[in-house]
Amino acid sequence: MNSPYRIPFNKPSFVGNELAYIEKAEVPVHYAGVGCEMNAILPLAQSHRIALVEDHAHGLFGTYQGKQLGTFGALATQSFHETKNFHCGEGGALLINREELAERAEIIREKGTHRTKFFRGQVDKFTWVDMGSSYLPSDILAAILYAQLERRETIQATRKMIWHLYFDNLSDWASQQGVILPTVPEYCGQAYHLFYLLLPSLGERQRFIQHLKAKGIQSVYHYLPLHISQMGQSFGARPGDCPVTEKVRGCLVRLPFYNALSVGEAAQVVEAVKSFKSAFKPQSQAIPLFRF
Repeated sequence: MNSPYRIPFNKPSFVGNELAYIEKAEVPVHYAGVGCEMNAILPLAQSHRIALVEDHAHGLFGTYQGKQLGTFGALATQSFHETKNFHCGEGGALLINREELAERAEIIREKGTHRTKFFRGQVDKFTWVDMGSSYLPSDILAAILYAQLERRETIQATRKMIWHLYFDNLSDWASQQGVILPTVPEYCGQAYHLFYLLLPSLGERQRFIQHLKAKGIQSVYHYLPLHISQMGQSFGARPGDCPVTEKVRGCLVRLPFYNALSVGEAAQVVEAVKSFKSAFKPQSQAIPLFRF
């Protein structure tokens, strides 16, 4: 109970002479590989003595004011799902920025045993010492991932080129159709993870998806916001708690964006997008200008 990151629950109960505590963490999401406003987020976490855990699934090799994303929090979670810049089908990694957390992370990773210590020769036998599961990637998946990381500069350069091809060629169309393109502050070095559009409304977003589908191009949108999911509502969240998130959910769409996408294919996407005419009227735009 001595951790500086244990915060009393709003309605504390007593077990013997001890307060019942609940763990809390602040979890910024570096959406699309663009860093969150860490200069505002870090002091908030520190002032409330809450641990900071970065959702770094989109942010590998991205930076915020020159510092690598994934290095601000005590921990950061990394994804290697097939939709990511660098992937092995599924799985991920835990980035540990506080040395005192490393040993337990190794134990949890190794089915709750100190098997890693045994392999290092630090103990003469290993046994079960804590909770855990088997989070080890197979050698084959690790090799697939490692080969991509060796080519990281080439992969990132390709993704950067495609991202700018979209942005440069769609800017005029977007302003005419009431569509918002990604915003990347000059102090953020983005990871070029995805390219999204914000359509004026849910109806326009659905029309846009069907328009691209008719031209043989797949575009996708995101999941239900966590706070209005079944689990989120079981924790007390309700629709209306995060109005901007809920508005964006119905307007956001992602264009095709992956490592093997050719310049010619991206150009076809651009032409298909530009052939879409929105029913947008300037006075009716309801989405505020903001960035994630």
